[in-house]
Amino acid sequence: MIEIKNISKWYGQFQVLKDCSTKVDKGDVMVICGPSGSGKSTLIKTVNGLEPVQQGQIIVDGTSVGEKTTDLPALRARIGMVFQNFELFPHLSVRDNLTLGQIKVLGRSADEATARGLQYLDRVGLLAQQDKFPGQLSGGQQQRVAIARALSMDPIAMLFDEPTSALDPEMINEVLDVMVGLAQEGMTMMVVTHEMGFARKVANRVVFMDQGAILEDTAKDEFFQAPKTERARDFLARIIH
Repeated sequence: MIEIKNISKWYGQFQVLKDCSTKVDKGDVMVICGPSGSGKSTLIKTVNGLEPVQQGQIIVDGTSVGEKTTDLPALRARIGMVFQNFELFPHLSVRDNLTLGQIKVLGRSADEATARGLQYLDRVGLLAQQDKFPGQLSGGQQQRVAIARALSMDPIAMLFDEPTSALDPEMINEVLDVMVGLAQEGMTMMVVTHEMGFARKVANRVVFMDQGAILEDTAKDEFFQAPKTERARDFLARIIH
């Protein structure tokens, strides 16, 4: 469903991605991990064109992301994205946050968009909060609304960019529980995270990055039991300890 072929990216003279290649099949849950500054978030943002690349190719469900003729808004509507800092519209109610993209991008009627949005709001356990504004919710609740908003667009895959890193520790599990449920229902997912418990429970693939390069791209059990590189072994020892 997602194929990343030999992509490289620079910010000025600094190379942030170095010849990265991987692929995600339908139903895969890929966790991307590594130290801060390793290029994880940049890699995941290339999948829907939020970060353009200077070399290589990204193909999503048969569409080349970097082609000038590609309709990026239409592509992004099919690839759900959940950010570190929620990115909800603060001046809109929860319900309006859920319906705006459906109406503007997918052309749904207000009634259809509301029904769809509230279905997913209920799915993340927040139906009673539909009339509130984001500022009236906890961080964990806001992130769950962001997940419901992405799901309302009927995505073929979901991208998560460190979805729990801005949350207080007691709020992390309520977001991870929603993500575990999505994975168990067969949603194709790429997840940048430091939550190794989530990776062990849900992922079937793990990509380990350092200094802009993919050092390991392997099955979950193989990564946790016998990482191939010393850098990955050191990372796991530190983060699991």
